[in-house]
Amino acid sequence: MAASLKVEFHFDFGSPNAYLAELALPGIEQRTGAKFDYVPVLLGGVYKATGNMSPAESLRGIKNKPGYNALETQRFLRRHNVTKFTMNPFFPVNTLALMRGAVAAEIEGLFEPYFRAAYHHMWVEPKKMDDQQVFRAAFLSSGLDIDRIIARAQQDEVKKKLIENTSNAVARGSFGSPTFFVGNEIYFGKDSLREVEDEILAQLSAEKRKTA
Repeated sequence: MAASLKVEFHFDFGSPNAYLAELALPGIEQRTGAKFDYVPVLLGGVYKATGNMSPAESLRGIKNKPGYNALETQRFLRRHNVTKFTMNPFFPVNTLALMRGAVAAEIEGLFEPYFRAAYHHMWVEPKKMDDQQVFRAAFLSSGLDIDRIIARAQQDEVKKKLIENTSNAVARGSFGSPTFFVGNEIYFGKDSLREVEDEILAQLSAEKRKTA
Protein backbone atom coordinates (compact mmCIF):
# COMPACT_ATOMS: atom_id res chain seq x y z
CA MET A 1 0.00 0.00 0.00
CA ALA A 2 2.76 2.47 0.96
CA ALA A 3 4.75 1.76 -2.19
CA SER A 4 2.44 3.91 -4.34
CA LEU A 5 2.94 7.02 -2.18
CA LYS A 6 6.06 9.05 -2.96
CA VAL A 7 7.61 10.51 0.20
CA GLU A 8 10.81 12.56 -0.09
CA PHE A 9 13.46 13.99 2.23
CA HIS A 10 15.43 16.80 0.59
CA PHE A 11 18.66 17.38 2.49
CA ASP A 12 22.00 19.14 2.56
CA PHE A 13 24.68 17.89 4.95
CA GLY A 14 25.36 21.48 5.98
CA SER A 15 22.01 21.81 7.74
CA PRO A 16 22.03 20.67 11.38
CA ASN A 17 18.24 20.57 11.33
CA ALA A 18 18.29 18.16 8.39
CA TYR A 19 20.62 15.90 10.36
CA LEU A 20 18.34 15.96 13.38
CA ALA A 21 15.19 15.44 11.31
CA GLU A 22 16.67 12.42 9.54
CA LEU A 23 17.18 10.67 12.87
CA ALA A 24 13.40 10.61 13.30
CA LEU A 25 12.58 9.25 9.83
CA PRO A 26 13.09 5.52 10.59
CA GLY A 27 10.41 5.76 13.27
CA ILE A 28 7.98 7.37 10.84
CA GLU A 29 8.74 4.69 8.28
CA GLN A 30 8.14 1.95 10.83
CA ARG A 31 4.84 3.43 12.01
CA THR A 32 3.44 4.23 8.57
CA GLY A 33 5.00 1.68 6.22
CA ALA A 34 6.15 4.52 3.95
CA LYS A 35 9.71 4.74 2.68
CA PHE A 36 11.47 8.07 2.27
CA ASP A 37 13.42 8.84 -0.88
CA TYR A 38 16.58 10.72 0.09
CA VAL A 39 17.21 13.57 -2.36
CA PRO A 40 20.50 15.50 -2.13
CA VAL A 41 20.20 19.21 -2.94
CA LEU A 42 22.66 22.08 -2.71
CA LEU A 43 21.37 24.41 -0.02
CA GLY A 44 23.50 27.29 -1.29
CA GLY A 45 21.80 26.90 -4.66
CA VAL A 46 18.36 26.85 -3.04
CA TYR A 47 19.18 30.03 -1.12
CA LYS A 48 20.49 31.77 -4.23
CA ALA A 49 17.42 30.84 -6.26
CA THR A 50 14.96 31.96 -3.59
CA GLY A 51 16.73 34.92 -2.00
CA ASN A 52 16.80 33.04 1.30
CA MET A 53 19.71 32.83 3.75
CA SER A 54 20.84 30.63 6.60
CA PRO A 55 19.55 31.29 10.13
CA ALA A 56 23.13 32.13 11.12
CA GLU A 57 22.84 35.15 8.82
CA SER A 58 19.16 36.02 9.16
CA LEU A 59 19.20 35.92 12.97
CA ARG A 60 22.40 37.90 13.41
CA GLY A 61 21.75 40.81 15.77
CA ILE A 62 18.19 39.73 16.58
CA LYS A 63 17.30 39.59 20.26
CA ASN A 64 15.69 36.48 21.86
CA LYS A 65 14.95 34.47 18.70
CA PRO A 66 18.35 32.68 18.50
CA GLY A 67 17.96 31.69 22.14
CA TYR A 68 14.49 30.34 21.51
CA ASN A 69 15.72 28.37 18.50
CA ALA A 70 18.39 26.81 20.72
CA LEU A 71 15.70 25.93 23.26
CA GLU A 72 13.60 24.27 20.58
CA THR A 73 16.62 22.26 19.47
CA GLN A 74 17.14 20.99 23.01
CA ARG A 75 13.47 20.02 23.21
CA PHE A 76 13.80 18.14 19.92
CA LEU A 77 16.87 16.28 21.19
CA ARG A 78 14.99 15.18 24.30
CA ARG A 79 11.81 14.26 22.43
CA HIS A 80 13.65 12.01 19.99
CA ASN A 81 16.32 10.77 22.43
CA VAL A 82 19.13 12.18 20.32
CA THR A 83 22.43 11.78 22.13
CA LYS A 84 24.92 12.18 19.28
CA PHE A 85 24.89 15.79 18.16
CA THR A 86 27.63 18.40 18.36
CA MET A 87 27.33 21.78 16.69
CA ASN A 88 30.02 22.03 14.03
CA PRO A 89 32.49 24.74 15.12
CA PHE A 90 33.27 25.48 11.45
CA PHE A 91 29.61 26.18 10.59
CA PRO A 92 28.64 27.21 7.99
CA VAL A 93 30.52 24.68 5.85
CA ASN A 94 30.59 24.86 2.05
CA THR A 95 28.91 21.59 1.09
CA LEU A 96 29.42 21.49 -2.68
CA ALA A 97 31.91 18.59 -2.51
CA LEU A 98 29.82 16.76 0.10
CA MET A 99 26.63 17.00 -1.94
CA ARG A 100 28.28 16.04 -5.23
CA GLY A 101 29.73 13.14 -3.29
CA ALA A 102 26.24 12.08 -2.22
CA VAL A 103 25.07 11.95 -5.83
CA ALA A 104 28.24 10.11 -6.86
CA ALA A 105 27.91 7.64 -3.98
CA GLU A 106 24.35 6.86 -5.04
CA ILE A 107 25.54 6.05 -8.56
CA GLU A 108 28.35 3.90 -7.16
CA GLY A 109 26.00 1.98 -4.85
CA LEU A 110 27.64 3.46 -1.76
CA PHE A 111 24.99 5.96 -0.69
CA GLU A 112 24.13 4.52 2.73
CA PRO A 113 27.70 4.30 4.11
CA TYR A 114 28.59 7.66 2.55
CA PHE A 115 25.49 9.31 3.99
CA ARG A 116 26.15 7.98 7.50
CA ALA A 117 29.83 8.92 7.38
CA ALA A 118 29.12 12.44 6.09
CA TYR A 119 26.65 13.14 8.87
CA HIS A 120 29.02 11.64 11.45
CA HIS A 121 31.84 13.93 10.42
CA MET A 122 29.57 16.96 10.22
CA TRP A 123 27.46 16.65 13.37
CA VAL A 124 28.75 13.86 15.64
CA GLU A 125 32.52 14.37 15.48
CA PRO A 126 32.43 17.62 13.50
CA LYS A 127 35.21 18.60 11.16
CA LYS A 128 35.92 21.27 8.55
CA MET A 129 34.52 19.18 5.72
CA ASP A 130 35.06 21.83 3.06
CA ASP A 131 38.81 21.32 3.45
CA GLN A 132 39.79 18.76 0.79
CA GLN A 133 42.40 17.02 2.94
CA VAL A 134 40.10 16.85 5.97
CA PHE A 135 37.26 15.61 3.73
CA ARG A 136 39.33 12.76 2.31
CA ALA A 137 40.85 11.72 5.64
CA ALA A 138 37.46 11.70 7.34
CA PHE A 139 35.87 9.34 4.82
CA LEU A 140 38.94 7.11 4.75
CA SER A 141 38.68 6.81 8.54
CA SER A 142 35.11 5.56 8.02
CA GLY A 143 36.30 2.84 5.66
CA LEU A 144 34.95 4.31 2.43
CA ASP A 145 36.59 4.10 -0.98
CA ILE A 146 36.40 7.88 -1.09
CA ASP A 147 38.81 8.29 -4.01
CA ARG A 148 36.36 6.35 -6.17
CA ILE A 149 33.54 8.66 -5.08
CA ILE A 150 35.67 11.80 -5.56
CA ALA A 151 36.54 10.70 -9.10
CA ARG A 152 32.89 10.05 -9.95
CA ALA A 153 31.86 13.39 -8.40
CA GLN A 154 33.98 15.25 -10.97
CA GLN A 155 31.92 13.88 -13.85
CA ASP A 156 29.37 16.08 -15.60
CA GLU A 157 26.50 13.66 -14.96
CA VAL A 158 26.92 14.11 -11.20
CA LYS A 159 27.22 17.90 -11.38
CA LYS A 160 24.14 18.11 -13.61
CA LYS A 161 22.14 15.77 -11.37
CA LEU A 162 22.79 17.90 -8.29
CA ILE A 163 21.80 21.04 -10.18
CA GLU A 164 18.67 19.28 -11.44
CA ASN A 165 17.70 18.09 -7.94
CA THR A 166 18.17 21.61 -6.58
CA SER A 167 16.28 23.34 -9.39
CA ASN A 168 13.40 20.87 -9.19
CA ALA A 169 13.14 21.34 -5.42
CA VAL A 170 12.90 25.12 -5.83
CA ALA A 171 10.34 24.76 -8.62
CA ARG A 172 8.19 22.69 -6.26
CA GLY A 173 8.35 25.29 -3.50
CA SER A 174 11.49 24.50 -1.52
CA PHE A 175 13.40 27.33 0.15
CA GLY A 176 15.63 25.48 2.63
CA SER A 177 16.60 22.19 4.26
CA PRO A 178 15.16 19.92 5.47
CA THR A 179 12.20 19.89 3.11
CA PHE A 180 9.75 17.01 2.87
CA PHE A 181 7.26 16.09 0.18
CA VAL A 182 4.37 13.75 0.83
CA GLY A 183 3.00 13.30 -2.65
CA ASN A 184 2.64 16.92 -3.74
CA GLU A 185 2.36 18.33 -0.22
CA ILE A 186 5.42 20.26 0.97
CA TYR A 187 6.62 20.55 4.58
CA PHE A 188 9.64 22.43 5.89
CA GLY A 189 11.80 21.96 8.97
CA LYS A 190 12.36 19.36 11.63
CA ASP A 191 9.41 20.66 13.62
CA SER A 192 7.00 19.66 10.84
CA LEU A 193 7.67 15.92 11.29
CA ARG A 194 4.40 15.31 13.12
CA GLU A 195 2.50 16.92 10.25
CA VAL A 196 4.54 14.88 7.75
CA GLU A 197 3.56 11.67 9.50
CA ASP A 198 -0.09 12.72 9.72
CA GLU A 199 -0.14 13.54 6.01
CA ILE A 200 1.42 10.18 5.11
CA LEU A 201 -1.26 8.36 7.07
CA ALA A 202 -4.02 10.53 5.58
CA GLN A 203 -2.88 9.91 2.01
CA LEU A 204 -2.43 6.20 2.61
CA SER A 205 -5.93 6.05 4.10
CA ALA A 206 -7.32 7.88 1.07
CA GLU A 207 -5.56 5.42 -1.27
CA LYS A 208 -6.98 2.51 0.67
CA ARG A 209 -10.52 3.87 0.38
CA LYS A 210 -10.14 4.30 -3.37
CA THR A 211 -9.05 0.69 -3.84
CA ALA A 212 -11.55 -0.82 -1.40
